[in-house]
Amino acid sequence: MTAAEEEPPLHLLGADVHADAVLDLLSEGELEIEGRLVDASNATLYCTVRRGELLATCVYKPIEGERPLWDFPDGTLAEREYAAYLVSEATRWDLVPRTVLRDGPFGAGMCQLWIDVDATVDLGALARSRHPDLRRMALLDAVINNADRKGGHLLPTPDGRVRGCDHGVCFSAEDKLRTLLWQWRSEPFTADEVAVLQSLRTQLDGELGDELYGLLTVTEVRATVLRLERLLATGVFPEPSQDWPAIPWPPF
Repeated sequence: MTAAEEEPPLHLLGADVHADAVLDLLSEGELEIEGRLVDASNATLYCTVRRGELLATCVYKPIEGERPLWDFPDGTLAEREYAAYLVSEATRWDLVPRTVLRDGPFGAGMCQLWIDVDATVDLGALARSRHPDLRRMALLDAVINNADRKGGHLLPTPDGRVRGCDHGVCFSAEDKLRTLLWQWRSEPFTADEVAVLQSLRTQLDGELGDELYGLLTVTEVRATVLRLERLLATGVFPEPSQDWPAIPWPPF
């Protein structure tokens, strides 16, 4: 064995590696389960994924480990997580970690790059802040109708960014927006935000829409289109509903 062959594998972290390389690794790499995240309500497995000299840590959520939800009876949580990633990517805001659908040790499921967070960040204070990534996330949540944006789903990283995870209960055809991020309610969108929403609306008539139709019901995709059009028509962040709880429980 040569010295080069003895070198340890490269450990991929966050956004430090080109997106295509990360997606290839998540899709094609060998998954090895290291443990289970016991606080999660569905089977959520902490894994390493290896392909050649590349190595990363990730979360693998097998569909077989999902608990049925009466208000999300169609499709799977894994498919909704992947759909949320696709919409996030379409905004170019890099809010949802790299995500794929793939087979694994317990069957088909969602595989998402693990994000090392800054443990010194107070999530309560962060959730109440006006961090620009949280503003983008609040708008993304309004588009995908996120019914569960808890403080624990925020991923502050050492470089000052914030990303979000756990998007399994999104895209309902009924208005179900539940979030801690109401700081911008009724505030007008910036020109850049309007441009992103307009781009999303256009993309839903093309490849993005085709991908979502393969993951969600026709009614849910059409509802996403209508939400986008409503946001563009009002030009402001939504207000909390008076008809259902506006904040998830527990909030963290």
